[in-house]
Amino acid sequence: MHNLDAAGHVRGESQYLDDIPVQRGTLHAVVFGSPLAHGRLRGLNLEAARRAPGVVRILTAQDIPGENQIGGIVPDEELLAGSHVHFQGMPVALVLAETEPQARAAVRLIEADIEPLPVITDPRVAQAQGELIVPPRTFRLGDPATAWADCAHVIEGTAESGGQEHLYIETQGAYAYPTDGGGVRLHSSTQGPTAVQRHTARVLGLGMHKVEVDVTRLGGGFGGKEDQATTWGALAALAAFVLKKPVKLVLSRHDDLRMTGKRHPYSSDFKLGLSADLRLLAYEVTFYQNAGAAADLSPAVLERTLFHACNTYFIPNVRATAYSCRTHLPPNTAFRGFGGPQGMFVIESAIAQAAEQLGVPAWEIQRRNLLQDGQVFPYGQRVEDCNAELSWRAADEKFGLERWQAEVDAFNEEHPDRKRGLAVMPICFGISFTKTAMNQARALVHIYTDGSVGVSTGAVEMGQGVNTKMIQVAARTLGISPGRVRLETTNTTRVANTSPSAASATADLNGKAVEMACRELRTRLLRHAAEDLKMNYEGLEIRDEQVLAAGKPAETDWEKLVSTAYWKRVSLSEQAHYATPDLWFDAGQEKGHPFAYHVYGTALVQATVDAVRGTYDIDAVRVVHDFGQSFTPGIDRGQIEGGLVQGLGWMTMEELIYNPDGRLLSNALSTYKVPDLYSVPPVLDVEFLETPGHPNAILRAKAVGEPPLMYGLGGYFAIRNAVRAFRPGLRPAFSAPITPEKVLLNLYAARPQPASPAAAFSATSTSA
Repeated sequence: MHNLDAAGHVRGESQYLDDIPVQRGTLHAVVFGSPLAHGRLRGLNLEAARRAPGVVRILTAQDIPGENQIGGIVPDEELLAGSHVHFQGMPVALVLAETEPQARAAVRLIEADIEPLPVITDPRVAQAQGELIVPPRTFRLGDPATAWADCAHVIEGTAESGGQEHLYIETQGAYAYPTDGGGVRLHSSTQGPTAVQRHTARVLGLGMHKVEVDVTRLGGGFGGKEDQATTWGALAALAAFVLKKPVKLVLSRHDDLRMTGKRHPYSSDFKLGLSADLRLLAYEVTFYQNAGAAADLSPAVLERTLFHACNTYFIPNVRATAYSCRTHLPPNTAFRGFGGPQGMFVIESAIAQAAEQLGVPAWEIQRRNLLQDGQVFPYGQRVEDCNAELSWRAADEKFGLERWQAEVDAFNEEHPDRKRGLAVMPICFGISFTKTAMNQARALVHIYTDGSVGVSTGAVEMGQGVNTKMIQVAARTLGISPGRVRLETTNTTRVANTSPSAASATADLNGKAVEMACRELRTRLLRHAAEDLKMNYEGLEIRDEQVLAAGKPAETDWEKLVSTAYWKRVSLSEQAHYATPDLWFDAGQEKGHPFAYHVYGTALVQATVDAVRGTYDIDAVRVVHDFGQSFTPGIDRGQIEGGLVQGLGWMTMEELIYNPDGRLLSNALSTYKVPDLYSVPPVLDVEFLETPGHPNAILRAKAVGEPPLMYGLGGYFAIRNAVRAFRPGLRPAFSAPITPEKVLLNLYAARPQPASPAAAFSATSTSA
């Protein structure tokens, strides 16, 4: 089944927040953000801005009727700065004008009196000064302190991974208007409607029942609208509530880049111990997470880093510690992978360094240490239904790892000016929210008297195809055509207390709720049919909109069945609640069973480096992925391809740079580069691994949103291997992204610069 939104997207008919027709009298809001990263806010001069054409009102923290607080996990984030500013772009005032250009012009007239305070941008500096969001956490398995004596080889090093801008096509935004009874209705570009509802109610001093949040779809999210959409929704709602007028707030691209948080940069130290036969025996790692100025989702992201610190390898002795460090940057936030990729990058770096020091391919160490059933993750969950070795073997058989490596080696022998590298990237990613209580969802299903069906869930469509999946689940369960099913907007009034669309759990949680509601409706209708037709209920089913008795057509079809049920006063509506079973985690012991299941896969990545210029190409990526029993293979394949390219971008070209004053320097698409169509590898093979799936996955089709991003790490190590083919004795620092500038510096680091490229090639052939 194809993505049902595709046709509307291509024709420009799909409605996003900025397409909503505005009501008469709508005001436009623009935020004045702090020009300094850290300081004491002594005052604002608003007079010139207030007198500017079209300006109706300027709101500050003093205008908030409720609590000036939008922090979720930790209450440490003001909606509008009160006495201090903590990052450049922190909202300080909200200008409301008749038009957006008027509001933007007025913002430029505001003057802020801010006493500068010291600025921290480095997480290690923050940790040394005790600037932590939450206390550090440590996961343990075995006893690494005593295991080092048994290790034939001990490797130590440091790994740095940068941030990443979400760069959703649709920027952050909200449109709010007052409702009868003193409430607010809010259209928000958010992955978490309930979070926006909860914090808006807090800011306005209202009950949540007076704040309605509605979401049709997002023009991309990638985690950037899970928590960070709250600010803009609450600001729009505040203005609408105070002024009793509709208010629209949509960030410009430049403001979005400057004011919003990114993927968390990490600085990490590792120590890895191996036996003589390359078994991983001990691992110690310390993560320094750059959280930014407020908690946002950093504690949860940090937790998932710890969960995925060992990737897909079994290490019997582990100590992993993580610090969430407060700096003066915009609060960093969720991003596809949610801390998992940062943890995986460090263990892969440690293995790469070990391989280089021992003179063996990294994939030899990787292959010997893959997880197996019965082993235990450092967080206590036992490994079950493990497909790590299965996916590796399938990739090896399909793509010929050793043969491919031989081809790369032969190419490198023949080409002094170009070098190739090959890397293998196996993955293991846990599926569930790591906060157990968030693993619940509800669905509301109505069957109308003409046989059409309306479905409401907590799932937010942001390009991942979840609407199509929900429709297919409903259609399959009821036995009808997908054309009869409509998925309603995500609305906090129809489906309350929703978890955000995140953690790769959206389709599983909401799909299971839809399946439960539709199954109950189907049972109810078939019991009615059995009574109405005087037939045995056990032999009845609905298939292709026909009621079948013992496999043969009965005297009624779907439309007749629904109509007669209505006239017999049978309920045609059902609400269902689903909670993922058997999940628990004890944060005191750092042990439990936090994941419903794990997704596995193996990618082989080849890169070619131009040894003169430092540029490179990702030539080929071949993947064997554990989809389970996919029922939307086209959508799932698209998720693999998109996630992979996004991961390659993070690892190779997307470099966020802040100056020591906390100012974002890569603040435009001229200075911040993201993958485009030409960045997609010319060879991109995705093979579906034959597995039975998992009962906790919807229709046994495993989650596919986040896991493929981790394949992008293979691009980093492929490029690094190509650099080392040019400089065999070189051990480049583990610093991502590995931009062309870094590649060039490594190619010619600490060596005399040759007079010509030809001399460089000649020297390379004889130097180590």
